[in-house]
Amino acid sequence: MYVCVCKAVTDTQIKQAINDGVCTRRQIFQCFGVGRDCGKCNKHVKELLDTHLQQQPIMQAASNQPILNAC
Repeated sequence: MYVCVCKAVTDTQIKQAINDGVCTRRQIFQCFGVGRDCGKCNKHVKELLDTHLQQQPIMQAASNQPILNAC
């Protein structure tokens, strides 16, 4: 499903980025450019991030390793 129509970004793309190590809204915005045009997707992006990160193992979310090529 499209989360950001302005940038044609889907929930699958955002979930994959989270799986690849993206862990903040700022990183998602930097990767995809979502939320800058009309802003209607911001709430859904936050929900996706919160929900998906809650399902991740605690060690991965707390990792101090740098995120390389997550986008």
